Formats: sequence, structure tokens, C-alpha cells
Amino acid sequence: MQELERELKQLLIEVLNLEDLSVDQIDSEAPLFGDGLGLDSIDALELGVAIRKKYDVRMDADSETTREHFASIANLARFITSSHGHG
Repeated sequence: MQELERELKQLLIEVLNLEDLSVDQIDSEAPLFGDGLGLDSIDALELGVAIRKKYDVRMDADSETTREHFASIANLARFITSSHGHG
């Protein structure tokens, strides 16, 4: 799962043009929104599209569980892993 978290952090940096951040600076458990990385709903949409393309997982933008998946990198990694039937 650690490798998947690193991939997700790299994807986050690339998709959202966060050149001033490195993978090692992003805490897997830190909130992606609000006081964490400070992402907004547009960022979430862009990240969601990139995740769907790269990992072939579907997410409902209006679902409460999707909001939970996007709470942190660690949550996203768990969601992707469970969606693929691993773990």
C-alpha cells in the first residue's frame, strides 16, 4: 500500500501542478481539503478523473463515501485497493 500512496502523491502533484511540494512532504493521513493541503472541489474533480483513468475505478461525485475516500491519500489508497479486490 505504501507504493500506491507514493503513486497517488505523485499523481496529486502532477495533476494539480503542485511543483513546490515533494512526495515526501505530503503526509498520507493529512486531510486533502481545508487545513490539510487546502484542495478545493475543482481539485477533487481533476484528481478524481486522473485516478479513474490511471486505476480504472469509478466514483460517484455526490456520494458521501466518495468524500470519505478523498479525505486523505491513505483513504484513497485503501479505496483503490478494495475496488480492485486486493487486500
